[in-house]
Amino acid sequence: MIITRTPFRISFFGGGTDYPAWFSEHGGAVLATGIDKYCYISCRRLPPFFDHKHRIVYSRIENVTSNDEIEHPAVRAVLNWSGIENGLEIHHDGDLPARSGLGSSSSFTVGLVHVLQALKGRMCSKDQLAKDAIHIEQNIIGENVGSQDQISAAFGGFNRIEFHRNGRFDVSPVILPTSRSQELRDHFMLFFTGFSRIASEVAQSKIANLKKRAQELYSMRKMVDQAIEILQDERIAIEEFGDLLDRNWSYKRSLSDRVTTPEIDAIYNTAKRAGAIGGKLLGAGGGGFMLFFAKPEKQAEIRRRLEKFIHVPFDFDDMGSRIVLYHPNGL
Repeated sequence: MIITRTPFRISFFGGGTDYPAWFSEHGGAVLATGIDKYCYISCRRLPPFFDHKHRIVYSRIENVTSNDEIEHPAVRAVLNWSGIENGLEIHHDGDLPARSGLGSSSSFTVGLVHVLQALKGRMCSKDQLAKDAIHIEQNIIGENVGSQDQISAAFGGFNRIEFHRNGRFDVSPVILPTSRSQELRDHFMLFFTGFSRIASEVAQSKIANLKKRAQELYSMRKMVDQAIEILQDERIAIEEFGDLLDRNWSYKRSLSDRVTTPEIDAIYNTAKRAGAIGGKLLGAGGGGFMLFFAKPEKQAEIRRRLEKFIHVPFDFDDMGSRIVLYHPNGL
């Protein structure tokens, strides 16, 4: 039995510039962090006493005799890519709902790649984990996804991720004084809207508009370094990070008419009236989790105004995807 634990992520700035259709021509950058909410993948070799070859357990249960019968697209793609011949039992558990804007599908892919490489007795670097997951999602499954989620899932940490025109990427941890880092964390609030969506479908509409929204994307990329400058200069009020998030949300919602909805706009406006400085809908858009930035003394009122939505306290994750149980010879 082998178990991997892979973090979900929150992306603050630069989302949209991580699509290959954009950065292959213009380059891109994002500011994002792994968080202490996780995807767990457990895997073991399945004893040969059953009518089925593989057993896959997630929100449903699949018992199949070949890879081609697997309905879960990521499991089917990763098993075919891995070349593993033996029958497997794979279980998925997540701390938060799928299709919610926190990169859960990429965390799943990274965690599954990690566990299967471990099953083969291979240690996999964070860099290779991210590259393999990007290849599987973009080229094998054919999802309309960017490249930041897989990197944040593999590496963890609070990072500036730069995307080069040649397809390479660099991950640079953002170094902050402990007091400034804690001040930043104390200003965040995370709420689940209750709406789920298929990220690839929303992303497809954004990709179709990339050339028309070049100015917005250039501005969103600049915000990555503006945000880092705010955080690293303790003479600058931390609230300016929230103001930047607010401006970023205005740009993001213009990328596609599917990014936001009247219900999401109502949640955002309610939080602003209650004292939030800024915020954004996480992920491609259309639903999922909303992040707000607010002074600690304003947060009780925001929670009261948004009491019908689930408030999810969180912290940053610095570990990335990791093996938490390794018994490769046990069934």
